This record gives sequence, C-alpha cells and structure tokens, in this order.
Amino acid sequence: MFTRKKKSQRLATISLLIMAVGFVATIPLQSSIWGTLLQGGFEAGLVGGLADWFAVTALFRHPLGIPIPHTAILPKNRERIIAAIISMLENDWLTKESIRKKVAVIPFMEKLIGIAERELETDSARKNIINGIHYLIDKVNVEKIAPLVEMELKLLINRLDMRVYLPVIIDEITKRKYDEKALDYILNEVDEWARKDTTKDRLGRMAAQAIENFKADGFMQFALKSFSNLVNEEKLGNIIQNLIQKGINSFRDPYNQNRVTLLISLNDKLQNMKSDEALITELNNVKEKLVTGWEPEEKIISFLQQFKQKAIDFIQDPAFFEGHLQPFINNSINDFKSDDEKIELAENWIKKQISIFVEKNHSKIGKLVEENLEKLDDKTLIHMIETNVGKDLQWIRVNGAVCGFLIGLVLVALRLLF
Repeated sequence: MFTRKKKSQRLATISLLIMAVGFVATIPLQSSIWGTLLQGGFEAGLVGGLADWFAVTALFRHPLGIPIPHTAILPKNRERIIAAIISMLENDWLTKESIRKKVAVIPFMEKLIGIAERELETDSARKNIINGIHYLIDKVNVEKIAPLVEMELKLLINRLDMRVYLPVIIDEITKRKYDEKALDYILNEVDEWARKDTTKDRLGRMAAQAIENFKADGFMQFALKSFSNLVNEEKLGNIIQNLIQKGINSFRDPYNQNRVTLLISLNDKLQNMKSDEALITELNNVKEKLVTGWEPEEKIISFLQQFKQKAIDFIQDPAFFEGHLQPFINNSINDFKSDDEKIELAENWIKKQISIFVEKNHSKIGKLVEENLEKLDDKTLIHMIETNVGKDLQWIRVNGAVCGFLIGLVLVALRLLF
C-alpha cells in the first residue's frame, strides 16, 4: 500500500513538472498558432495541477508550511470527523437492527456442528479434549468431597428401614439355604471339637464327677456305684464321644427326620422374625448407633484418590477416546442433528444471547472506535488516511493537470478562432 502511494505521488509530481516544463518551453513559440495553442494548454494544465495539489495538500496540512486559512482541514476538524465516523457506524452502517437482521440469517448450529465434526477428526482436537478432561479430573479435591460423600452415605444407610429389608434378607437366607449351611457348619465344628482327645478326656472327667455327685437312695445308689466301678473316665469319654459323633452323622443325613424337623423349626423361626417389631426396632437402633459412631472419611479419601488415579490412567489410554469418547460424541451429535426441535431451540437461544449482547454493548462499538482513534496522534492519523486513500488523492492531481491541459487547448483554440 505504501509503495503504491509513493508511485502515484511520483506520477502526480511528474505530471506537474511536465506542465511546468511545457509552459516554459513554449514561451518562445508564441508567434505560431501551434506554439500559442500548446502554451495555453500547458499553462492551464500547470494552473490545474497546482490548484489540485493545493487542494489535496490542504486536506492534511498547511501547503508549504504556510498557515493559510481553511487549510490542514483534517487536523483542525479531527474531533468532528471522529464523531461523524462514530455516528455513521452506530446509526447507519452497524445499527442494532442491521446486526440483528444479519444474525437472524446465520445458521449458527449448522456451522457449529460442521466445525465440531471436522475438528473431532484432528489429532490436536483429540489431544485438547483429553487434556481438558485430565485437567478437570486433576482439579477435583477429594478432601473436600469426602465429607459430603460420608454425610450422604450415612443418610442413605439411616433411611434403610429394617422393616423393609429384614424380610428380604430372611427370604434370601431361605432361598440360598443358608440355614442348612449354618447347621452343617455347626455340625462340622462340633464334630471337629468332639474328635479331639482333650475333649474326650474332659467329657470323661465331667461324666465321672457327675456320677459321683449324683444323689440317689436304695437300689439306684447301688447301681451307680457298680457302674462307676466298671467304667473309668477314659471309657466314659469314649462312650460320650461316640454318642456325639453318631448324633452329628445322623443330623448330616438330608433325609434324617430329626434334621428335617430342626430345619422346619428354624425356618418357622425365621418367618416369624419378619414381623417381629421388637427385633426390627432393635436392628434399626443398632444400625443408627453403628452409623453414628462410624468415621469412614479417611477410607473414603483413599478410595476417591485411587478412583481419581484410575480415571486419569483410563482416559490416557488411546482406546478410551476411540472406543468410548468419540463414539459417544458422534452419537450425541447425530442425535442432536436429527432432532429439529433441539436444533431450533439451540439456534434461537444463541441468537437471543447475541441480540442481548448487542443491545447491551452496541454503544461500545463507537466507544471502541473512538478510543482507538484517540490513541493516534495527528501525524499518524494523517499518514494512515494517506496510506489508504493517497493513491486516489494523487490521481486527482494528475487528472487536474491533464484536464487543465485539455481545457487550455480548447480555450486557446476558441480564442484564436473568434
């Protein structure tokens, strides 16, 4: 732009010099018709070129530095020109209504969806999305979240009414046959205890002491004395141990009547427990007492930290974006594109927000232009105008010289003719 301005300025100066040289060169030729004609043309061209040079120069500065009235028009009228530019922008070119009309015909959602689909395929967008998710996860403060999690967890547990869940638990016990498994576990434990030699010895001593301490009269006392003389503690222990083991083995038989009767009795007890208000109240009280004294904050913090790290490791895996995030985003975009109602709502919302923004900030357009123009001193502002429109202004000088030359030829010709 600056080079073109220099070229046009040089051309205007050359045209003025041509007219001046032509005028001087034709002075000796006034005796001839052609000399008079050319001199008149060059004279008029010189006058026209000088007049236009004066006019163009007077727009920006004082010609030859002489403070001639009504020159340096732009510097003297700077504030008025800036005010006129601002008024033209706000009231003619960029009015609120014109901006709204332009915004109304722009398909924002179509453009945004297109940009999203194109950018989603680029490596930079994928990297930025992952980095953004990583940043959000990393900013999560588990120490602040832990008390909230603890509070909500305790509230959730306290809301659990055992009147609702006790029947469910009992039904699950029956369904999974935990009553039979519990009985078998007890039988196994008793069997293992009865097999021990220490148990046999203890049972033998206890039986012998019981016989000795048993008080009876007559024949019963004689029978007990005779029995105690026949068996010692070891034999008594063996007898009792064998009896216990036989009893356990019989209860292990699924078809044993005693086992069946016992299990039926246990099941009846369990079913009665479903509506046992005292038991339900006690279980609720125990639950509340345990929850009140429960302090899981440290464990929750540890769990959240582990979960946070696992989440970070998960999103860093390339399979996360391609296998999870990208299909999710694509499906969301496709679902959104197929829903005309959502698109219309989003489109209207965007345009409404822009309209509100324009309404609130329209005056700032002129203010912004004014602030930027005020930052420029006169010299810089004039240089900017000359740089952008200087070419056309310099051509005014060229046209003035050429038109003056042609008009001079016509006038001299007319004078000679008449």
